[in-house]
Amino acid sequence: MTEPRTGTLAAFASRDFRLLWGGQTISFVGDAAFIVALGWRVTDLTGKASSLGFVLALESLAMLTTLLWGGVLADRYSRRLLMIASDLARAAVMLVFFAVDATGHLSLGSVFALAVCFGLADGFFQPAFGGIVPLVVEQPILPSANSWIGIARQGSAIVGPAIAATLYGTAGPTVVWGIDSASFLVSAGALWLARPRAIQPGVQLGMRKELVAGFRYVISVPWIWTGISAATVILMIAMSPFTALLPRVVQSHYHRGVGSYGLLFSAMAAGMVAGSLIWARWHPRKWRVAICFGAFGINDLGIIVVALSPWYPLAVFAVAWRGLWIGVGIAAWLTLISELVPEHLLSRVMSLDFFGSLGLTPVGYVLAGIAATTVAPTTILAAGGALGAILWLVPLTWSKVRTVA
Repeated sequence: MTEPRTGTLAAFASRDFRLLWGGQTISFVGDAAFIVALGWRVTDLTGKASSLGFVLALESLAMLTTLLWGGVLADRYSRRLLMIASDLARAAVMLVFFAVDATGHLSLGSVFALAVCFGLADGFFQPAFGGIVPLVVEQPILPSANSWIGIARQGSAIVGPAIAATLYGTAGPTVVWGIDSASFLVSAGALWLARPRAIQPGVQLGMRKELVAGFRYVISVPWIWTGISAATVILMIAMSPFTALLPRVVQSHYHRGVGSYGLLFSAMAAGMVAGSLIWARWHPRKWRVAICFGAFGINDLGIIVVALSPWYPLAVFAVAWRGLWIGVGIAAWLTLISELVPEHLLSRVMSLDFFGSLGLTPVGYVLAGIAATTVAPTTILAAGGALGAILWLVPLTWSKVRTVA
């Protein structure tokens, strides 16, 4: 049997990967445009730095309520069909968002309600998506596939913010909501045409017991549970405040508008594309966990620069720096998970990864919003970035984590 080629572009030899990648690229563009427009729309709607944090917290909580069960279902049934159902549900939510805003009835309460609906549907998508990549490519080319998924996600984040910034100031935010809805339909159509390899599910023990089996596997593997544990704390204290308070920092610290806000997203996305390409080309076989955790730690240093720099161009460079190291870290983590976790447990492990990593982000969004009423947003970001950079190094002091793969 001929070994599959393992170059940077190797994943595109698979028709099913091309369909998955193409559909998700369009969907990622819609999502990236949406999050930028949402941040500015909510801030304009309320005039408060805390509002976006509360919206993101509700969406995250809703996603977490379905995420673990989504992982169990994706290890039992067709991951492709679960993704299609989630795409259609999220397209419907965005159509409602479009209609409510277009008719002038948008309020913070309606944004909260729609965020909850979106999060509930998203919780079924993420574990299935995490588990489908090994079903459309062969294992030796997983580094290429995971890197190109990252490139699609972050490359589209260069385009999406530019679309949002342009349309927000001309046609208005409602057009962005419509584009995001259409992007989910494109994703669903591409998935409908794909034919990923079927898996042999494990013995069905009941939803609860199968979830427990996934949890037991995670806690039996030191590099997985330490990585998830570190992310749980660090995303709460570093990522959540950065996401929730960045619009206010752009307005009050840099005295700039929505275009400059979108440019920061694009700069970070460009860095993440570069990081993903580096991993696709490099994909080492040793010290991958150390590289992964180290990259995540280095990225948090960029948050400190954004918070403390008096110069906007330096902030742009800092978020691009963040993006490069996040791109390397995410591509490394996904490659390790998809290569080393048994196939019949993969979606459950992915769901536990998402659940654990994001479990405290709603708390982070809320605390950031509350703290911003009395503490300068730049101070909150600088403190979170410093703690995050330090905490990522803690698991690497354990040789079972540092040297495992």
